[in-house]
Amino acid sequence: MRGSAVVAAGHFQPARVLTNDELATMVETNDEWIRSRVGIRERRIAGPEEPLDLLAAEAARSALANSGLAAEDIDLVVVATCTAVDRSPNIAARVARRLGLPSPAVLDVNTACSGFSHALALADAMIRVGSARHAIVVGAERLSDFTDWTDRTTCVLVGDGAGAVVVSAAEEAEISPVVWGSFPEMGDAVVIEGDQKFTQAGQSVYRWATTKLPEIARQICETAGLTPDDLGGIVLHQANLRIIEPVTQKIGAAKAVIARDVTESGNTSAASIPIALSKLVERHEIPAGSPVLLLGFGGGLAYAGQIIRCP
Repeated sequence: MRGSAVVAAGHFQPARVLTNDELATMVETNDEWIRSRVGIRERRIAGPEEPLDLLAAEAARSALANSGLAAEDIDLVVVATCTAVDRSPNIAARVARRLGLPSPAVLDVNTACSGFSHALALADAMIRVGSARHAIVVGAERLSDFTDWTDRTTCVLVGDGAGAVVVSAAEEAEISPVVWGSFPEMGDAVVIEGDQKFTQAGQSVYRWATTKLPEIARQICETAGLTPDDLGGIVLHQANLRIIEPVTQKIGAAKAVIARDVTESGNTSAASIPIALSKLVERHEIPAGSPVLLLGFGGGLAYAGQIIRCP
């Protein structure tokens, strides 16, 4: 085996839908203000009966069912999250227990909003070197637990949920080498510290993202031996529609389907890329085998991205 491939995707979101109109009864805002600034119509909010590991496990269960593999085939679980409350056991171990996986390696990754692309890169590397054959990679968050619902600059953004993919060994590599890095001088731009609530320097992140992400995206394409014109889809971290639209326009992928799940799910941090990808696959919006650019960015200020072949 020369590499790995994403063979299936799945997602799970809480039952409760929080609309902009309902949010306007909780904090001084309105639907027009939210849509014009971030493009979000609604988001999902987890209840007490929907803990983080349940969100992660249900997304993983969905991806596993779509893969045709059995629980005993999975030998690695990697979960990306920045909203786990407990230090041990980690969320990956709890996912393995909920799914009845016999004895997988279990890892959690915390690089905030870019966590899923980091986790996918680790799973790909482990499969390439022979340390695993079939992996489940999950992005899962309960950002609502760390949200100040009196702060309209942040509470209008967040949502809860989880997305997952199954990654398997393949004769030809269908996941490109990751391009990743960080800008430590902006490490305080997105913060959840101690028992404090989520805060961010929104304008600084916006300026960085719209300036730097197109360049990083082109570097990912070059690393994969492709051009933006080859892309069938682009799934950026679903932070804000005002970031997604100008960045994808600057990338210049004329034929690519652009994920805009932020409008219905909000910003779900590490869960946003796999949720958006799963929905595109579920709706058959991208042909199987088409190159799809995944690119996450956020707290740290860290970024990571790769190109996969659409399952």
